[in-house]
Order: sequence, then structure tokens, then C-alpha cells
Amino acid sequence: MNQRMLVIDDEKIVLESCRKIFTGEGFDVVTASDPREGMRMAASSPFDVILVDWKMPGFDGMDVIAELDRHAPDSAVVMISGYPSVGRAAEAMKRGAMDYVPKPFTPEEILETVKGAIQRKITEEKKALGRFEKVLQSVQFPTATLEDKPPQTIAETVASTVGVGKTTSPWITVFVLGILAGAYIGFGGLLSTTVTFDLPKIMGLGFTKLIAGSAFSVGLMLVVIAGAELFTGNNLMLSSVMTGKITLGAMSARWAVVWVANLIGSLLLALIFYLSGLWKTGDGALGASAVGIAYLKVNLNFLEVLVRAIGCNWLVCLAVWMALAARQTIGKIFAIFFPIMAFVAIGFEHVVANMYFIPAGLFLHNWAGIAAPAAYDPASLNWINFFWKNMLPATIGNIIGGGVFVGMSYWGAYLRPHSAEAQK
Repeated sequence: MNQRMLVIDDEKIVLESCRKIFTGEGFDVVTASDPREGMRMAASSPFDVILVDWKMPGFDGMDVIAELDRHAPDSAVVMISGYPSVGRAAEAMKRGAMDYVPKPFTPEEILETVKGAIQRKITEEKKALGRFEKVLQSVQFPTATLEDKPPQTIAETVASTVGVGKTTSPWITVFVLGILAGAYIGFGGLLSTTVTFDLPKIMGLGFTKLIAGSAFSVGLMLVVIAGAELFTGNNLMLSSVMTGKITLGAMSARWAVVWVANLIGSLLLALIFYLSGLWKTGDGALGASAVGIAYLKVNLNFLEVLVRAIGCNWLVCLAVWMALAARQTIGKIFAIFFPIMAFVAIGFEHVVANMYFIPAGLFLHNWAGIAAPAAYDPASLNWINFFWKNMLPATIGNIIGGGVFVGMSYWGAYLRPHSAEAQK
């Protein structure tokens, strides 16, 4: 008996493409251009797999996914998105989707995604749960077996879906989300400075670093859960290049756009901090702390920044990786908290965080007249040193830490073609 498929999308070209692709693969394909009609069809008739668009006029595809998870729990739901991101992929899977595929897609890409989603649906214990048990689960802590995604699935999602989606998203969308990410990371930096500027003399340096890292983690939580484009997280796209899903040129172009957008967002937050006058907290002690942080960062040597940046993004990309594995928001929060707390407490260097920390110090030193710490040459804090002594090595190090130590490592572990296949 042929497997039954329902496709819900307001674009006729997508409906016809899916009908043609999957009919040729032996599926019995039913289409619906109206999400309400699609949900009625899903509730009244069983389907093995349901493809649903994320964004349709007057209707949010995420809501459709949640409804389908309630009314068609035995169907493997796959989201189609023209505006993919790490946060949206995680949110779709949290609400019940098995996977998602970005527009535009090739027949091979959507076939591979759908077949993988069906297989995972069959093997998951969630399929066997009755409606009563599903209701109970909604008010209980989910188990890893039922809710979390294994590393191999995340490797496939990052390489085949998330990385590809980032290169096909509209440029303006990526740019705006990049600005937001720069500001979000800046919020984390501002919070960490605010809660620790007078703490060392009370609690000591080690505990101060722990608190600073804990506070800073809110930045990546905002990026992943609220949704934004962060350069350091996007270094995982290197696995998509390794699998041949995207080109090195396409990845580099998106990296450049996101890097510049992150810088704009970070500068905006640094300017807000200066104009707000909050730096006057503690008779100017908060401002002095911000200036001290900036001087410290521009007075590290090239190798120190490079190596610290490698360690930083190794942990940051692991945080993103684990957040993708978690199906619940609370799981994402814990997945993000510990690696981010660790990299800040250790003292590693994050290029986007420094896009906030150093300009904030520059603004306060140049415009508010806050003096340099006695240990440093006052002239060492300038825009040239900001870019040459910190941004350059931090960018290179972050790419190595996230792209090589996480993206390429998991590609090598799970996605690298076997020697027999590579020779074909």
C-alpha cells in the first residue's frame, strides 16, 4: 500500500513540485493551499507524512505544526521554510516536527529529508504513546529518549538543513537578524559587567568570573531562543561545505554579512550604554570597569587572542549544538548556560562579545573622559588596535574553534563518506 502524504502550502508551484516528486516515488499525494483545510484533512484522514509551509498568509506554520502534533500524532511532520534559522529549526522540532527543509529545495534534498523523517518517526517511542500519555507528558519533565535529538541527527540537521537554509535566506533577513544578534550578545556583556564590577573585592576573582559567565549566558539564550544570526554560531556552516550542500563562496559571503551586522548591533548597544548614563553607577565604577575590560582586550598579543578565541567558539558552538538537540525551552536554556558560563569564566575571547566590550570602553574613555588603568598605555585603546589586535585574531580563532573543532569534527564522526562510497 502506498504511503499517504499531505502537502500544505499556499504556493501552487510548491504543491505541484511535491506532487510530481513524491508521486514518482510511490506516494499517494494530497495537497491543500489553505492551512485550515489542510488541518481538517489531517484530522479526518491518516497520513504517513505531512509537509507544511512555515509562513502562509494569515497563518503561522508553527501553529499548524502544533495543531498537527495534536490531531495527527502518528504523522511525520516536516516543515518547509523560506526563512530558515537555527532557532526556527529548533522551535519547529520542539512543537512536533521531525525535520525541516529550506526553500528552494531540490528533489533529492526533500526526498532525503522526508524519508529520514518517516524513519525517525517509526523508530521513536513517541509514536506508540496514546493520547492520554501525551497529555501527561506535557506537564512532566521529558525524557531524553522521547524528546532529545541524538548527535548524529543534529549533525545531519546542521549540515543538510540549517547550513543550507542560511545561504538561501533573503539577505535583508540575515542582515536584520545579524544586527539583533550583535545587540543580544551586547546585552549579555553589559549584564555581566554590571553584576560584577564591584564583586572581586567582596567575593574574590574566581567567584566573580563564575557570576560574569552566568550572567553573560543570557546573550546566547536570546540569540537561539528568540532567533538571530550570530557569526560564531554560523561557523558550524563549515559542515555543510564539507558535505557539498553549499559552496565555500556562499558560506563566506553569508559570514561577511553576519559579521558586519553583528558589529552594527554591538556598536548600537555600546552607544546605548554610554548615552544611558548607566556607566555612572557606583560613582563611575561601572564605567571604569568597562574601560578596564577594553584596555585588557586590546593589550593581549595576537597569539593569546587567537588561542583564546579557539577555546571560546569550541564551547559556544557546542552550546548551539546541544540547544538544537533539546526539544523543550528549559532544555535549551540549560544546554546554553553551562558552556557559555564556562568560556567566560575561563577567560576565552568571543569576537562578537568584543564588538561590544571594546567600543563601550572606547566611548567611555574618549567621550566621558574615564582614565585608562595605570597598568596600560592610555594610547593603546584605539580603533586600529580594536580591529588589528583583537577583531582579526578573534575572528580567525572563532572560525577554527567552531568550524573545525565542532562542525568538521562531527562531520568526520557521522557524515564523512565511507572510503568505498568516496571512490565511486
